[in-house]
Amino acid sequence: MPPDTSPPPAQSPFEQLGGEAGVRALVDRFYDLMDLELGYAELRAAHGSTLQDARDKLFWFLCGWLGGPDHYQSRFGHPRLRARHLPFSIGILERDQWVACMDQAMGEQGVPAALRERLNESFMGTADWMRNR
Repeated sequence: MPPDTSPPPAQSPFEQLGGEAGVRALVDRFYDLMDLELGYAELRAAHGSTLQDARDKLFWFLCGWLGGPDHYQSRFGHPRLRARHLPFSIGILERDQWVACMDQAMGEQGVPAALRERLNESFMGTADWMRNR
């Protein structure tokens, strides 16, 4: 039998980020930056006094969205992202700060350039769809 020369199966973004540990590190850096950087002040203000609930929910959501376990759906059902974000005032400034903060976190976490670019495009599309003002 000839050797298998087919390419290995492509890794999911979840796997490329290092699984749950990698996604958790990315989410934690994202929220740490939101707390530390003045350039994300409006985004931080929209999150209330504590970020722990948001940290957990984004981690659970991203795990499934990136191709890993569906922690968010198992806890809360369908994400219904737009509906769940309607109580928050989200404009162009908040959208841009969210995407910039996540991009900075991805850069600091060493996310490969091609994956970072792909995720940035998806994050921008989703963040723009969340705008409600």
